[in-house]
Formats: sequence, C-alpha cells, structure tokens
Amino acid sequence: MVRWRLLDLGMADHLMAQTFYEATAKALDEGLVPNTLILVIPKNPYICIGYHQELEKEVDVEYCRRASLPIIRRMQGGGAVYLDSNQLFYQVVVRKDDELVPSNVERLFEKFLGVTVYVYRKLGLPAEFKPINDVVVRGKKISGNGAGAFGNDVLILVGNIILDLDYDSMCRILKVPDEKFRDKMARSMREWVTSLRNELGYVPDVEKIKGLISEGYKEVLGIELERAWPSMEELSIWESEVKPRHLSHEWLYMPEGRHGWLAGGRVVKVSSGVKLVEVAHKASKLIRVTAEVVDDRLSDVLISGDFFMIPENYLAKLEEVLKGSSLDAEEVLRRVKRFYQETGVQTPGITAEDFANAILKVKDVVGSV
Repeated sequence: MVRWRLLDLGMADHLMAQTFYEATAKALDEGLVPNTLILVIPKNPYICIGYHQELEKEVDVEYCRRASLPIIRRMQGGGAVYLDSNQLFYQVVVRKDDELVPSNVERLFEKFLGVTVYVYRKLGLPAEFKPINDVVVRGKKISGNGAGAFGNDVLILVGNIILDLDYDSMCRILKVPDEKFRDKMARSMREWVTSLRNELGYVPDVEKIKGLISEGYKEVLGIELERAWPSMEELSIWESEVKPRHLSHEWLYMPEGRHGWLAGGRVVKVSSGVKLVEVAHKASKLIRVTAEVVDDRLSDVLISGDFFMIPENYLAKLEEVLKGSSLDAEEVLRRVKRFYQETGVQTPGITAEDFANAILKVKDVVGSV
C-alpha cells in the first residue's frame, strides 16, 4: 500500500486555507516533504479569483470592500467564486513522476475525483464524474475542482466537498451588467449547483466526511493516508514567501500588470492605423482578449479568462507568440498551434482553435470601428 501524508488543518484563516498548499508544493519540489493531501475549512468568507482573470472585470470590488470580503488570486485557473465555511477543501500536492499520477491533466481529474464520487455515494447520493473537472448529482454540480503545476516536478489538484451554499452571496460578488442579469444568474445557480444540505436535507458530520475521504483514497486509489503536522519548512515558506505574495497588489492585479495600459475595457481608435480592442469569446470557458492593433497587425495582446492552463505562467508566452501576427485566420491558428507544440502546455477543455477564434474576434471589431 502506497503511503501519503495527510495534513488536516481544521478550520483556518481564509489566507491559510486557500494558499498553504503552495508552501507544501515548494517543500515537495525541494524534497523536504512527501506527497500530501491537505484538508481544511476556511473560517471566514472570502472571494477567490482564477489565475488568469482580470479582477475588476469579474468581481464587484467595491461591494467586496464594503462587505469586508477579502479577495485572493489562486494559483489555478477557473472563475471567481465566493467561499466560506460551508466548503471542505481537499488539496492534493504530488510529484509528477509518481506512478499513480497521470501526466494528462484531464485524466488526472478523472482518476482523483473518483475519491470525491466515492464520498458522495457513501453519503447516499448518486454522484458521477463529469468531464472535465466536476462531480455532479442528478445533473447538478456538487464539487468544483482545479489543477495546476508548481516548479518542474509538482502537480496540484484542489477541490471541495460542498456542505451548503449561499447562492445570494455567490451572485452578489460578481460583476454583472445589471440586477436583472444577477437575478437570472441566481436562479440558474440554484438550478444547476447543489450541496449536501440541498440533497440530504442536512449537513453530515464533517469528521465523518473526512473519514470517508481517507477511506476513498485507500479503496479507490490504493493510498494509505498518514496524519502529520505541517513541517517547520512549510510554515517558514508560507510565512516568508506565500503569504506576502498573496497580500501584494502586484499579485492581485497580475494579468493587468503584464500590460497595464491595455486593460481599459473598451474599443478606442487611437489614430487611423492604431486601435485598442477588447473582445470576449465563450468556448467551454471564457477567453477575453485585449489587443493593440497597428495597421491590421497585433502589436500587443493581453489574454485573460476563467480557463485552465498548465503551467499557468505560460500564458505570457502565448501572448508573445501572437505579437506581430496579422489578423489572418491561418496565421493566427498557425502561431497558436506552434505555441502548443513548442511548450507542451495543457489547457483542459480549451483548444488551439478556441484561442485563435478569440483572437479573430478582434478582426471583426477592428473592421467595424
């Protein structure tokens, strides 16, 4: 039986609950700790945005300030979410070369979310894995998950067991066109996202759920979890590196910081040959493109959205590959495909064609200005 470490952090401050696994990832990358599963519940509500999202385009920042809701940018992709003590987080931190770990991220989700399915079924619910990264009950999402990489050798998978849901808060924190749209979104969430309380009529004992997670790792994956305390090295890394990064303005506004002048959110004709354009393309995930176009070529590009890209920081390389491209469909797609081939990057659920189609929407807007 393979043995991994189990860190049960109990109920932790929102910053530790959301980010401590980054310290574990660095410690694992440096050979200081073994493969680890972390379980934790955040003490207080907060907002978490995806690695590639532009904060003020996705979140009602002013409302969050008034409501004293902290905002954290996570290391993985995905969308903005409201989180509180009604979620039990599981965070898998594992070496890429472990024989139990698929190299393909979509297969990673399928394999490890087998444990999440196991837990819900043991609680009496007909849970199923839904590609790419969800667990559903009767067609409703009951677990959200993400994955990412750290350094050269570590993979991370994060997700949750949803105990209960505050639908109103989930919708209130998001940036929307108007209140009518927000009401519609709230109705949609109630229809398509659920929780243990909704499905069972009560929330099972959290310690029982944790026990089922450990049981699932053994029965589904053949992994024996051994309880341990965080190492001194992890605590030091979190205090000196991880925590300061997540408290910094630069990290919170990281995508905008790459091309701050591009993040204006409007179409502007600077001169006869120079235009600034922003478009949105909905594939399986949202892709936003802000571009400076000079004489029908991409002079500069900022890409954001709620997609996953592994490794996450390769998005800047895609932006660089696209600079100088004409708005010709074949050239754009050729450049994006070259990026995939040269980097080996993975974007679960999103293809090279999706990125190319998002870029080509710039051409449509340019032609109308």
